[in-house]
Amino acid sequence: MELREQSLSPENTGKDTALNDGPEALNVNEENAETVEMSERNDAGADEVAEPVSKERIVELCAGLAGKEASEVSRDEVARLKQQFYAIRKVELEQEKAAFLEKGNEEAAFAPKLDALEEQFKESLNVIKEKKAALAAEQEAERQKNYERKAAIIEELVEMSSDTDNVNKLFPRFKELQQEFKSVGEVPPAQVSEQWKSYQDAVERFYDQLKINKDLRDYDFKKNLDVKLLLCSEAEKLDAESDIIVAFKRLQELHDKWRETGPVAKEMREEIWTRFKDASTVINKKYQSFFEERKARERDNEAAKTEICERVEAFDFDSLKTYAAWDEMTKAIIAAQEDWKKLGFASKKMNNALFARFRETCDRFFALKADFFRNIKDELTSNLEKKIALCEKAEALKDSTEWKKTTDEMVALQKEWKTIGSVAKKHSDAVWNRFLAACDYFFEQKKKATSGTRQLEQSNLKAKREIIDTLKAISEDSSREDVVKTVKELMGRWQQIGHVPFRDKDKIYDSYRQVVNDLYDRFDIRETKARFANFENSINEMGGDENKLYRERERLVRAYEQKRNELHTYENNLGFFNAKSKTGNSMFKEVERKIQRIKEDLDVLEKKIEVIDSKL
Repeated sequence: MELREQSLSPENTGKDTALNDGPEALNVNEENAETVEMSERNDAGADEVAEPVSKERIVELCAGLAGKEASEVSRDEVARLKQQFYAIRKVELEQEKAAFLEKGNEEAAFAPKLDALEEQFKESLNVIKEKKAALAAEQEAERQKNYERKAAIIEELVEMSSDTDNVNKLFPRFKELQQEFKSVGEVPPAQVSEQWKSYQDAVERFYDQLKINKDLRDYDFKKNLDVKLLLCSEAEKLDAESDIIVAFKRLQELHDKWRETGPVAKEMREEIWTRFKDASTVINKKYQSFFEERKARERDNEAAKTEICERVEAFDFDSLKTYAAWDEMTKAIIAAQEDWKKLGFASKKMNNALFARFRETCDRFFALKADFFRNIKDELTSNLEKKIALCEKAEALKDSTEWKKTTDEMVALQKEWKTIGSVAKKHSDAVWNRFLAACDYFFEQKKKATSGTRQLEQSNLKAKREIIDTLKAISEDSSREDVVKTVKELMGRWQQIGHVPFRDKDKIYDSYRQVVNDLYDRFDIRETKARFANFENSINEMGGDENKLYRERERLVRAYEQKRNELHTYENNLGFFNAKSKTGNSMFKEVERKIQRIKEDLDVLEKKIEVIDSKL
């Protein structure tokens, strides 16, 4: 009985090839060929905001690629270098054109200067292009050579199939030709399917037309059946593989082995091929679904990245005039960068363009921020010069005995000091102490010359000491309500008592404040309110002493500036913590708590300054 092996016909080539065996074809469409290439891309997470790359470095890298063999050069790497180089070149040309127009020239007359680096870069690109073209030509020639060799094998097989008298002699040569056909490399893609069908037709005609030894034939069929059963089992196991890319590549390897394996008995062909085809169809559908989902994710990522670009581009950087405004905008930019890092790749066509767009806006912001802080430094220097001038004026007046006139002048200097902004921290205390020393000296001399109320002040001192003793005598057994009532009553009496001797003023107030704070702590009275009440009492103690009020206000303003700078430092540092790690998360929360405490301190300082301003 004559047996025939049904034809095997590949629909595609290379690693994306699926096979046809029997009357039905197993198809891997052109989309699979595209997605296999996509699967080789590096999908290792979101973009990172990389360090700037210079043109010199890019030219150096491109020259290195030009020195390699064409097969070692990645087209993606060359494309990335071109994108980076011409992104930098675009900025240079815009700056060059802007400078040309600022000189009053016509835009139509602008002609960019020659760039030696660009010429070197183009030369390297041409070398790479020529090498790639030569490699492609070489590969195409090799495929054509393979095609011709396979065509010769098929022709010899066809001739052997017509010689029915020399079966035993021709069979060994037949097996040699089969093995040689399998070992020959790739042929031009357009001719793969047709040539493979011609080969299979020649093989089948040989088996069908020649009366070879049946035992040898049956043994060959049995061996091939065992191999194909194993391939079916392996293909069915791929359904359990979690990585569909790995499964699909493994399926291609199984198809290659199936194609290399000879025919089986005719009655088994349909059954075994259907089993292998069904297992392959499962993997192909999962593979196609995987890339459809991937494309959907890339579309979502593209939309999300476009939204982030539009968000940061809508920010008005020109309206930022204060530290706080720049700090808030910095938070917004950093938040946008964090959102960007959380996203995966967009489509290959749009991903680099979107990143360049986003990076351009971020770079512009940080450049403007750097300019702002340079200008602030100049402003701090100017403020220092103004405050030094006020120090010199105060020092020239401090020995004056024209009390009324000089007092007015000193107060005017203090008010002018208040209108001048901050100075650099390293000069702040020194210049303030210098100004304060001159003012204090004058007002102390004035007080000595105009003191006539010592007896009253001594009486007031005694009354305040009695209040302190009464507060100290409050028992631990007293109820909280009674304590609050008593403390408020004594605090009211304290405020009604007039001035005490100057030398005792700070000491008696410190004692009073200490005992009141102690009572607030012991009886769970809100500390913030207590301290603020103490502060108000202190301000009331100063009464109409504008010198003291100005001194206290300046101290609070300097404390406020210090706290605000500290807040700025902590908020900037938030961007450097890795909140994903356990340690980073702990430190992140600790900094957030410190920031909250500083903000509360700033609120209290603002209220205290408002209290002083209401007295001036």
